[in-house]
Amino acid sequence: MHVNVQFIDLKTQYEEVRATLDPAIAEILSSGAYVLGKHNKELENIIATRHGVKHAICVNSGTDALRIMAQACDIGPGDEVITTAFTFVATVEVVAQLGATPVFVDIDRETMCIDPAKIEAAITSKTKAILPVHLFGQMVDITAIQAIAEKHNLIILEDSAQNIYSHHNGVYTGNFGKAAGISFYVTKNLGAAGDGGMILTNDDEVNRRCLSLRIHGMGRERYYYDEIGYTSRLAELQAAVLVSKIAKLDEWNAQREKVANHYLSELADANLILPHTYEGNNNVWHQFTIQTPDRDGLMNHLKEKGIASAIFYPVPIHMHEPYAHFGAGKGSLPITEIVSEQCLSIPVHQHMTMEQAAYVAQEIKAYVGLK
Repeated sequence: MHVNVQFIDLKTQYEEVRATLDPAIAEILSSGAYVLGKHNKELENIIATRHGVKHAICVNSGTDALRIMAQACDIGPGDEVITTAFTFVATVEVVAQLGATPVFVDIDRETMCIDPAKIEAAITSKTKAILPVHLFGQMVDITAIQAIAEKHNLIILEDSAQNIYSHHNGVYTGNFGKAAGISFYVTKNLGAAGDGGMILTNDDEVNRRCLSLRIHGMGRERYYYDEIGYTSRLAELQAAVLVSKIAKLDEWNAQREKVANHYLSELADANLILPHTYEGNNNVWHQFTIQTPDRDGLMNHLKEKGIASAIFYPVPIHMHEPYAHFGAGKGSLPITEIVSEQCLSIPVHQHMTMEQAAYVAQEIKAYVGLK
């Protein structure tokens, strides 16, 4: 048997929402209301309500969300920010761009999230914030990180790029620190037709500054500038795409979970490491990432069988030249480095059939064998 299994199916996503999306796009184009219009506001209201936060601010990308919220929290030169090197570069990039110093801490092997047990050893007199990455669709061990932050009077900035609608014991991301940044990049569970992002916060002053920073630092009134800002408006067309898709997000996440649970069951005895979900977390399964020493061999086998896969992330950030001077080099984060060598993400999108999920699990077991 040979079945083609895509890693993501954007065409089918569009077909599911075109009945509501196409008229919305036509209305925007005919009205000329291209910037910060009603679709931006609707998206902000939907997500703020669902996540239980006071403020949601649409911006141009997930990267801008992280950068703007960090600046609004006064992260800058002389500050140290504790984070992970097993992440997309934006997490670390924005810290460096603001003149602060990222400090890397190793990860937990099974969840691949930052390991709270290793955070306190990295705290110095210059540490200002902890920037945990809620990875692959679930939150970090957030209660442990909160306890550390409170003990040392540090702020928490949540990188929630991959985990919209994710929560811990019913409390959603965006409520555990000063602010959280979400990405709406094409491949996310809720993806735009391009770039997009959002900041979540319960802090009125952070909200005020984020609103100003996203439009050139223009806060009090038009053409009066409070600080040096950015051009980071979310296009109204993109907001319309997201509003159309968010109506389907619970349904889509439920199918992702169904596929993920099938993998967890069928691969329980396979010779590999499966992803672990922290107790109290839901998991929206942005990725389903396994670990095997023969990662490249398995990836090639799956390709031959028509199954797409991807590596997130092949080289941890502390081993990339522009960021190497922030860390202690290769060998300094042993778990991070092992995971980067062995991780492989397999299809878990909402348009997969259970027959496809069974086929993927079957071919993985055929290659890696049993424990």
